[in-house]
Amino acid sequence: MSEKLLIHCPANTGYNRILSPGEFGMKLTGFGLLCLQAGQRHAADTGAFEVVLVILGGTCRVVGDGFDFPEVGGRADVFSGKPHTVYLPRHTAYEVVASSDVEIAVNESPSSRDTARPTVITPEMTRELVIGRDNFTRRATIVLDETFDAEHFYIGEGLIPSGNWSGYPPHRHDVDNPPEEIDMEEVYFYRFNPPQGFGIQKVYTPDGRIDETYTVKHNDTVAIAEGFHPLCGAPGYAMYYLWTMCGAVNRGLISSKDPAHDWVK
Repeated sequence: MSEKLLIHCPANTGYNRILSPGEFGMKLTGFGLLCLQAGQRHAADTGAFEVVLVILGGTCRVVGDGFDFPEVGGRADVFSGKPHTVYLPRHTAYEVVASSDVEIAVNESPSSRDTARPTVITPEMTRELVIGRDNFTRRATIVLDETFDAEHFYIGEGLIPSGNWSGYPPHRHDVDNPPEEIDMEEVYFYRFNPPQGFGIQKVYTPDGRIDETYTVKHNDTVAIAEGFHPLCGAPGYAMYYLWTMCGAVNRGLISSKDPAHDWVK
């Protein structure tokens, strides 16, 4: 049986580590959830990692040596607008000060070089795609792509209408073979509206070595080091997922489809 790839997060106040590089087959991806109440502070250092803070809801200040972003965030939750995001290079000490109750997705990836300076990516700097058709229509917001001077990250958000599918037709990005496919591991982090909602996530490889089907709920994470990975949401609930992709060599939305389902365009 393949390793279980579903991780539940308690979403306690403070920093909740969900996965570290080296776990769940992930070589380049660390992920956690930072939950602060208004007035609380969280100090950290990126160390040998590049870090991306995606504000899921609320407002905060992010400050460090040579930078001060006094008002980051603003949406009430992930269903109420596009995100503010902060990029931090390696060897950067920083502090997050909560202006209101705030929730932040903390993405980490080991960095071998100096990348972009600390940067705020505002909602106006993101771009939106409408993907699919019929009951696999969904909206994607690209937050950080291959044009940004990060070493590994490609990050975005998906919003899935009630009962719809995403990641469909099933696709994978397991090998560097551009322009047909590039190798990028990926993390999905889920939210639902109303929050008691749920979805179904499948992860499978052509040889059957991995063949997993999970019920995903609010604050769940799925680690996808390889394989096709379609998903769907329960009717009556809007489904959100943050997708964090990390590539060792290349970055981009370049994937190959499962030949069995590629006829569904």
